[in-house]
Amino acid sequence: MKGVVLAGGTGSRLFPLTKITNKHLLPIYDKPMIYYPIQTLVGAGIREILIVTGGRNSGDFLRLLVNGKEFGLKHLDYTYQEGEGGIADALGLAEHFADGGRICVILGDNIIEGSIRDAAQDFQKQPSGAKILLKQVADAERFGVAEIRDGRIAGIEEKPKRPKSNYAVTGIYMYDETVFDKVRTLVPSGRGELEITDVNNAYIREGSMTYAHLEGWWTDAGTFDSLLRAGNLVAGSRQRNGSAEGDLSPVAASGGAENI
Repeated sequence: MKGVVLAGGTGSRLFPLTKITNKHLLPIYDKPMIYYPIQTLVGAGIREILIVTGGRNSGDFLRLLVNGKEFGLKHLDYTYQEGEGGIADALGLAEHFADGGRICVILGDNIIEGSIRDAAQDFQKQPSGAKILLKQVADAERFGVAEIRDGRIAGIEEKPKRPKSNYAVTGIYMYDETVFDKVRTLVPSGRGELEITDVNNAYIREGSMTYAHLEGWWTDAGTFDSLLRAGNLVAGSRQRNGSAEGDLSPVAASGGAENI
């Protein structure tokens, strides 16, 4: 399975920090934000990774990450998203890279404490379909929320006023090769973007979506408060685990808000 890190967008909620750089290049404790989702994928055994970025500072990713050698990779791929087409639009740019195989997609501004290796291995055993990672939260109305019935996901609702569960959909998605056919059927939402929730609901309708629960804390880093929280959580994990400065062992990444 190949990995895709989605690191586009304008980072408008973090202006003026993002006036001269991409949000995903901002620091989280002692490393650039983009390091954490890459480490998550590497920690799951994935060795072929595509970075999807955009905006005026996209070339900085190449200067920072080069060929991925620092992460134990032989090569990193890059592609460019024009405009603000949404997460699913960015995902569609990975079709050539996927080359008919399975992919694990992770949002570039999300940080997790644990590992997704077990979930990735379980997905590889699925005959087809998709797999998402869920996390119990206290403020489910802020996220895509999964309704679970009889051990299966019945549907996902984006930022519902009255959530049907407290299970938020994190920013880690595993898809088979049919995901790009599903992206091509999407129409823009009210925000003018192609929504990843619509992709996930397409898999749910065909009965091929599975899920796992994400272990450990989980936060995004897309606002001033969550950027600070992410740095503090990573620092706390390093202190508890005694990780050496500069250690690139997976501390990892995903989507959402802090949950411990």
